Amino acid sequence: MSDLHDEPLRAVRRPSIGALVGQLSEQVSTLVRTELELAKAEAAQSAKSIGVAGAAIAGAAVFAFFALGVLIAAAVLGIAEALPAWLAALIVGVALLVIAGIAAGLGAQRMKNQRQPAAAVAGRLKEDLESLKKGFTR
Repeated sequence: MSDLHDEPLRAVRRPSIGALVGQLSEQVSTLVRTELELAKAEAAQSAKSIGVAGAAIAGAAVFAFFALGVLIAAAVLGIAEALPAWLAALIVGVALLVIAGIAAGLGAQRMKNQRQPAAAVAGRLKEDLESLKKGFTR
């Protein structure tokens, strides 16, 4: 039975500079590749969100179209009869325009609040480079 204290301690093998540079190159390559994949995913999410905002604006356009039809009907009714019928149609038309304005405002606000994925990726890459620099100065 051998005793651990009988064997001489082996020198701890440290990786060479070349091996460390190789590892660094591989890790940086993996990091950049991962960041690009994340940027693609964020761009897809951003496009989806912009699509939803575009749908809200399209909905606003539909309400505006109906409002125009009602307002035209109100003008016709206003001319055809003195007052009561067109006043009701005018109230409905204005209400539809208010709804269209609210929907357009919500869609525009949602588009404005979209985060730019490229800026987020650039920020993360800067953080990664800062971490690498700090690691080399230790």
